[in-house]
Amino acid sequence: MSELTLDNLVDDGQYASERARIENQLVLDELERKKKARTTAVPTDDNRVKARLREIGEPITLFGERAADRRDRLIYVLSQINAARGDEGGVAVESESSESEEENQEEFYTPGSLELLEARRRIAEFSLPRAQQRVAQQRDENAMPLTQILDIRKQVFTQVKTYANLGSQIGDERPISQVRFSPDSKYLATGSWSGNIKLWNIPECTPKLSLRGHSDRVGGVAWHPQATIGQGEDLVNLVSGAGDMNVNLWSLTSETPIATLKGHQDRVCRVAFHPSGNYVASASFDSTWRLWDVQTASELLLQEGHSKEVFAVEFQDDGALIASGGLDAIGRVWDLRTGRTAMVLDGHVNTIFSINFSPNGYQIATGSGDDTIRIWDMRSLKALYTIPAHKSNVSDVRFFRPVDPLPSATMDVVFDNDEKQSLHADAAKRYRSGLYLASAGYDGLVKIWSADDWQLLRSLPTDAGKVMSVDLSSDGKYIASGSYNRSYQLFAPNDLEV
Repeated sequence: MSELTLDNLVDDGQYASERARIENQLVLDELERKKKARTTAVPTDDNRVKARLREIGEPITLFGERAADRRDRLIYVLSQINAARGDEGGVAVESESSESEEENQEEFYTPGSLELLEARRRIAEFSLPRAQQRVAQQRDENAMPLTQILDIRKQVFTQVKTYANLGSQIGDERPISQVRFSPDSKYLATGSWSGNIKLWNIPECTPKLSLRGHSDRVGGVAWHPQATIGQGEDLVNLVSGAGDMNVNLWSLTSETPIATLKGHQDRVCRVAFHPSGNYVASASFDSTWRLWDVQTASELLLQEGHSKEVFAVEFQDDGALIASGGLDAIGRVWDLRTGRTAMVLDGHVNTIFSINFSPNGYQIATGSGDDTIRIWDMRSLKALYTIPAHKSNVSDVRFFRPVDPLPSATMDVVFDNDEKQSLHADAAKRYRSGLYLASAGYDGLVKIWSADDWQLLRSLPTDAGKVMSVDLSSDGKYIASGSYNRSYQLFAPNDLEV
């Protein structure tokens, strides 16, 4: 046997396999440490975090360190201590159990106001009939012949695959942060980092109205559910949130806001209208999302629960649930009727930039900075599918939904054959709702995905750099995207007559 030297060491099979085994073991050990660190119980109060750091001999703060970063550092240090001792997280558990009896008896909830209680009752009264109608519609769709379902899918997906760039328009002096179609699909609202909100005629892409009321970048824009189809133009039709920490309510007849909702302690990112139109939700970098009463322009609920900034917020179509997500890479689904957490969306490894409920009521899509879209199923309380969507951040994700896909009545009656055929025809029109979704990415692409097998249907280049937002018109004719280069793009099927 030849002598082992540095020259022939790497050629030695036994050494190479042993080295690989050691490296693999180190990787596995690190993954196991990170897994245990995520389940380590640590205080959420910043003063208690500092006290715990001082107790274990660590600096209580570092230069430029925020409260959330300090808590993450405590988790990391405790996981390192536990790994060195060979414990299963005993240090953190011991630290929690050693707190004073008074702290252990601390209330875990915050008393709500009578206005919030009344709002929860109204939301329950609004959402329960809608949920009943949705379930009735899904039962009717299940009764549709398989051949009819396949024909609908083929027709819809064939049209979707023909989408192409219809035009592009410079929308503002700074990047376009969000685009949203009006419920009647005749207007497009764009929010910009300049603080301006502009309304555009579609498909002409000509300006209709400029709304000025924010002094910092606009993060979110949302239409009232009945705007342009039933809501008076002089009433609240639009809501926006911005970096000036304000949430503004707008009409379509004035360039200044009807009301300004104040309360957030940091920039406001996304905003959303409740399906009833009576409430507005806003997500903020102050690590909370808030629920506001539109009629009284007052705050109903300040909801904590995220360890870092909250970026995205969205209501379910029934109106019973709301989902939030942010820089902690965790999403949460909340029951507005009880205030409890209905589901935790834990799986992304980077910021959640967008959340959208499927019209079916039980699936949720989240777009993240880890370049993926995750589909969550509330029935099984877990991730259903992960789409490797873009080569960079997924900034927005939106399901297609018509204005009102729900039937006007429940199906708890007996129909004859002709009436059943008529119901099947109506169900076929509604079946398109939620059949596909669109996503926007920082790779400069807008992509359309099938919502049954989650496969790519169409990829649309924008030639505009980072795509900040995307939306689909309720009539199914257009897709709009807003870009970092200050422009927005409009897409439509090739055979569409403009």
